[in-house]
Amino acid sequence: MSDTDGKKPLGLSGGALSGRVSQSFSRGRTKSVVVETKRKRVVVPKPGTQSAAAQNAEGGKREKSLPDAELERRLKALQNARAREVEDEARRQQEEKDREEERNRRRAEAEAKEREEREREEALRAKEEEDARRLAEEEARRNAPKEVPSDPAAVEAAAAATPGSRGTNKPAPPPVRRKVEEDDRAGRARVAERDSERRSGKLTVNQALAGGEGGRTRSLAAMKRKQERARQKAMGGMESREKIVRDVQLPETIVVSELANRMAERVADVVKALMKNGLMVTQNQVIDADTAELIIEDFGHRVQRVSDSDVEDVIDAIHDQDADLLPRAPVITIMGHVDHGKTSLLDRIRKANVVSGEAGGITQHIGAYQVTTESGAVLSFLDTPGHAAFTSMRARGAQVTDIVVLVVAADDAVMPQTIEAINHAKAAKVPMIVAINKVDKYEANPDKVRTDLLQHEVVVEKMSGDVQDVEVSAVTGQGLPELLEAIALQAEILELRANPNRPAEGAVIEAQLDVGRGPVATVLVQKGTLRQGDIFVVGEQWGKVRAMENDKGERVKEAGPSVPVEVLGLNGTPEAGDVLNVVETEAQAREIAEYRHNASKDRRAAAGAATTLDQLLAKAKADKSVAELPIVMKADVQGSAEAIVQALEKIGNDEVRVRVLHFGVGAITESDVTLAEASGAPVIGFNVRANAPARSTANQKGVEIRYYSVIYDLVDDVKAAASGLLGAEIRENFIGYAQIREVFKVSGVGNVAGCLVTEGVARRSAGVRLLRDDVVVHEGTLKTLKRFKDEVKEVQSGQECGMAFENYEDIRKGDVIEIFEREEVERSLA
Repeated sequence: MSDTDGKKPLGLSGGALSGRVSQSFSRGRTKSVVVETKRKRVVVPKPGTQSAAAQNAEGGKREKSLPDAELERRLKALQNARAREVEDEARRQQEEKDREEERNRRRAEAEAKEREEREREEALRAKEEEDARRLAEEEARRNAPKEVPSDPAAVEAAAAATPGSRGTNKPAPPPVRRKVEEDDRAGRARVAERDSERRSGKLTVNQALAGGEGGRTRSLAAMKRKQERARQKAMGGMESREKIVRDVQLPETIVVSELANRMAERVADVVKALMKNGLMVTQNQVIDADTAELIIEDFGHRVQRVSDSDVEDVIDAIHDQDADLLPRAPVITIMGHVDHGKTSLLDRIRKANVVSGEAGGITQHIGAYQVTTESGAVLSFLDTPGHAAFTSMRARGAQVTDIVVLVVAADDAVMPQTIEAINHAKAAKVPMIVAINKVDKYEANPDKVRTDLLQHEVVVEKMSGDVQDVEVSAVTGQGLPELLEAIALQAEILELRANPNRPAEGAVIEAQLDVGRGPVATVLVQKGTLRQGDIFVVGEQWGKVRAMENDKGERVKEAGPSVPVEVLGLNGTPEAGDVLNVVETEAQAREIAEYRHNASKDRRAAAGAATTLDQLLAKAKADKSVAELPIVMKADVQGSAEAIVQALEKIGNDEVRVRVLHFGVGAITESDVTLAEASGAPVIGFNVRANAPARSTANQKGVEIRYYSVIYDLVDDVKAAASGLLGAEIRENFIGYAQIREVFKVSGVGNVAGCLVTEGVARRSAGVRLLRDDVVVHEGTLKTLKRFKDEVKEVQSGQECGMAFENYEDIRKGDVIEIFEREEVERSLA
């Protein structure tokens, strides 16, 4: 088949083309047209390509090798590739266009910025020229003569006499005008010089890269001040400024530069004044308040002496008016001996069961609760521990209370902690109600309790006294209504009132470090109302009330007087017994807490430092002779930690003592284990546990961690460990006496004493003393003990033997040998 110029191929008509027509591409050029009919596939070559027969032959081969679907897929792939090329070309053109627009925009911004800078410089230059011109005019006006001759002849004569006018017909300018022109030229020269200096002072990129020094010019404000001084000088001298007298706050010590800053004086002047007073100091040295006061008075300022403690003045001591006082609930503290039923009695009143959750059934921290009785009266209760170690906690409970309920078991009578609770109540000057508990027991004897209380000056009403006493039973509930009635009566007599509309003030009953909530403090509000969001300072800590919970675990927004709440939001764990005060700003709280922390640190340093020679000698002697048992202790609450530390410090005597290296609240951490490992101390956890890193570190370093939940066991174990540090007691037992009858000299052995054992027994292993005229002349051991020619271990009384002393030869006839044995006796702390 062949094609003609512009004509259809022979043998093919338009109707016969009922197949597909496709094109074959090679390097972007069309070589031939492929025509597929019903019968066969024919390739029609284009001019300048290979013959149709060859292409048809190749098409026949491809027909045999490639199916139609494959050809369609390849054609579609070629079309997709061409479409992607078109899209990529369009995207490249668009990106090039965007880059060009961005370059144009940046160029326009740079030109605008350069234009603004140039306009600013031109405006500054014009202003400087205007200032110079104005200055020159003012100087010309000031230097102009007051009287100018009005006679024209005199003016002409003066002009003719001027040297510059000789030989010319043009008259010379008058002196005033000449002066103005000279000043104007001088001013322009100065402006040009300053402008050149300012331009030369700018640091360019080329100068920076070349390493040249680019000088900086003076600021515009400095130039204005210079012009102002020049103007004042031209107007007739500097104006004397009136001195400003300031009130200078003067602390106990102050740095010289800070003193100059507070007086607004130059530091050099202050240093000069100090040198005149005989003090050679620099601006960074500290001077005392008296010296600083003399300097302040020399400069004419007023002194206002302040102290570091003045930061606490922001805690306003508000004096409540009687009209603002409203009735408040009484605060009742339950006190008494351990295991006398204090918590059980309170549980019965609250209809709760706190005692079941306490280790060993013993209260070991202060619990604060609020109870609403059946009559509608609101009572706040504090439950204190009765163990002997918690003296400070009982004292703290007595200080914040209104009424003390002394619980005494009817079957146990008055015990040591009962007496201590009585003393605390008397010291706090609060009324007392005696609750005689456990009257339901068969062996109960309430009258014995009343009689024992008489010995401690507590006279109950049944003994014709003024102290109320109620027989109660925490198990059966007997006498509880009478007890609540007695409390209500006592509260009514006290007329307890407080002002709720003032900044809150309260006392920390207990504090602990909770794992999930952070530092938590149990606060008993005493005055005002504590609200969520209040900023407060408590002891050495500060915080913001993030949340509050009552004794039932419910969130509350505010707490009024006599309401115990748990406060969250502290930056650290406060000490139990610290006072909480609400302040206005966070800065005040930070400042007060920082001052208290520094003051406490100074007090501890002063208490631990020896200041006199006698104290130094005593301390050195104590350090050498006393063995210490170091301990690292962590507890669940702050009050328990303090009580345990007090109990441990009481353990010991003149030879051994317990030293608490560190104590705190919260879980045992890795830093606690590291401290214990460095000091060779055990770690004690009271109702807390060690976290995983701390346990791993303890296992690696061999640090012992002990856990306790009852204080009895803790104190006993520490006492036993401290007893192990005591040196064993050496005791001597006399076992016999021997008298020297004769002394023999034996070669190779030395002097040998022929002895007669007069009392007891003589042993080879025993110690001996040589007595001469009942005076000890030697103490040592035996080298040999023989009977006849045999070496024996011991010789009985009434027998003769031979003895030789170890390293001693001076033995005489008639001397007495004292024979004794030493034994070690283990000691323990009482």
